[in-house]
Amino acid sequence: MSGAGSFRADFGASVVVALVALPLCVGVAVASGVPAELGIVTGVVGGLVTGWFRGSALQVSGPAAGLTVLVYEAVQRYGPAALGVLVLAAGVLQLGMGVLRLGRWFRAISVAVVHGMLAGIGLVLIAGQLYAVGGVEAPGKTLAKLAAVHELGARADWAAVALGAGTIAVLVLWRRVPARARLVPGALAGVAAATAVAAVLRLPVERVRVTGVLDAVAPPGWSGFGVLASAGAVGTVLALALIASAETLFSAAAVDRMHDGPRTDYDRELVAQGVGNTVCGLLGALPMTAVIVRSSANVEAGARTRASRIMHGGWLLLFAVAFPQVLEVVPLAALAGVLLHAGWKLLPARAVAALWRTHRGEAVVLVATAVSIVATSLFEGVLIGLGLAVAKAAWETSHVHIEEVWEDGELCVRVAGNASFLRLPKLLDALEALPQGPSVRLDLGGLRHLDHACLTALEGWERGRTRLPGREGVG
Repeated sequence: MSGAGSFRADFGASVVVALVALPLCVGVAVASGVPAELGIVTGVVGGLVTGWFRGSALQVSGPAAGLTVLVYEAVQRYGPAALGVLVLAAGVLQLGMGVLRLGRWFRAISVAVVHGMLAGIGLVLIAGQLYAVGGVEAPGKTLAKLAAVHELGARADWAAVALGAGTIAVLVLWRRVPARARLVPGALAGVAAATAVAAVLRLPVERVRVTGVLDAVAPPGWSGFGVLASAGAVGTVLALALIASAETLFSAAAVDRMHDGPRTDYDRELVAQGVGNTVCGLLGALPMTAVIVRSSANVEAGARTRASRIMHGGWLLLFAVAFPQVLEVVPLAALAGVLLHAGWKLLPARAVAALWRTHRGEAVVLVATAVSIVATSLFEGVLIGLGLAVAKAAWETSHVHIEEVWEDGELCVRVAGNASFLRLPKLLDALEALPQGPSVRLDLGGLRHLDHACLTALEGWERGRTRLPGREGVG
């Protein structure tokens, strides 16, 4: 395609992506407990800063629903003023990982853990946004939110519930509308419809509070860096960096399958995300990650180069500067409906069913990761999931085969495979069940791995057998 043709394609795609991004930027910010404008600021940085880098040509970055839970927890625990410091530190960490060429290692993360992480995020997001749709103040912990769901009916603002439900209905039905009639993305159509209904009927529902972009941007001061002395804050930084990086690189892999252009350079993309989050931290904005919804919209809209994502950042900036007051008429319930729909789409029901049929251990890891996130926190839940995945892999690779054969009147016990402490009970049970009369020779030549625990146990068994009366010994 010629340069002019590519520009026209990128220009049109940039408008589509900006329209997709706008309600998501605002919704993620509100759900994270920060001013709505900060979500747009992160979207602008994702376009005008990260968009210039060559890591992934068509992937689009901005605030993501997947980080909402972690950001909300951080804001509640350390205060809004600490957000910039935490995001800045996470960005520097991402930048360092990219420079050290660690991007490719994120491809080694268990897919079950990633799906479990997304499922856990979806469940936490749904639990929180159910209260936002009803206009009810939510309890602090996810388990408390789930336990009190049955009380929502008596406390909810049903006008707000109707607006949220209407927004979800538009999102679900929008893909069935003929393509020619879908002039705007479904999320924008749903929010616009709910806003129009609330305005026409003059519904007394809570709306987005607008303070202005310049007032919302709050660069961290030197005193704010003291929060990093807390072990909990360091854990939050690690979680932000690792989860944002994993989501970005998994999104990149998915986007690469959608087009025939240049493939993603994972290390460069990690550097790009690190630079973007560093800038977001300096502005006191939300963290960013590559977002599959915007990225797929970019590809489907016909984007050819990274110019489309750069221009989408320009459109968001224009809106933030010229029309911020438009946000004041948007009902919070409509944005909560958008995020409820996003949370539902994060639940990998089909993946769980497929894994249960083929790899039940993977399905268990997925479900355990999701449940752990709901029961504890995002960071702790992911650590539990990774631990289970490693334990499962260790168990599956530590197969040991024991064979008993007679050779020249002597019992030969051949042990093959990987003898680790995980298989020690099986190994000792087999050895202790051997007949007590004849001489026994252990043949360990078939072992690919013998850890210290098994070696020590075998030596102890050998000493014990040679001491038994009437025994010729162990060869």
